[in-house]
Amino acid sequence: MMMNAVGFLKRHARKDTAVVEPAPLPVVGTTAQAVEQVRSAGAWPHVVDGSELVNKRMMLCAIAAQLSFPEWAGRNLDALYDCLIDLSWLPSGEHVLIWSGYQVLAEHDPKAYRGIGSVLVAAAQESGERVFRAVCTTD
Repeated sequence: MMMNAVGFLKRHARKDTAVVEPAPLPVVGTTAQAVEQVRSAGAWPHVVDGSELVNKRMMLCAIAAQLSFPEWAGRNLDALYDCLIDLSWLPSGEHVLIWSGYQVLAEHDPKAYRGIGSVLVAAAQESGERVFRAVCTTD
């Protein structure tokens, strides 16, 4: 197998076979459990219900809404990264994006799934004064 530009394995599958992508982020249990863990750690939870988010645009808009991105912020991967490493419009402290239903985007738009997952991972490693983290849940 070969690696693509962002470090995910390129998979070749027959057209009639579904390829299940692994979660791009740590999977921490149910959404309720994740919210409880985040709050008990003194951080701010931001839940994105991905159960009906089937494309890149929908997912980017959902993240922007949950993290209250400024109106001027674009809806592309570069803008997502820029906003996630800033978050200056949010209260001080750690902010955790909790992504439930991540499998839906993986099934409907694998390229967007891998791209968004890569940006979330990269932003978590580079976040500034307002720490950003992201996790997936099992529900």
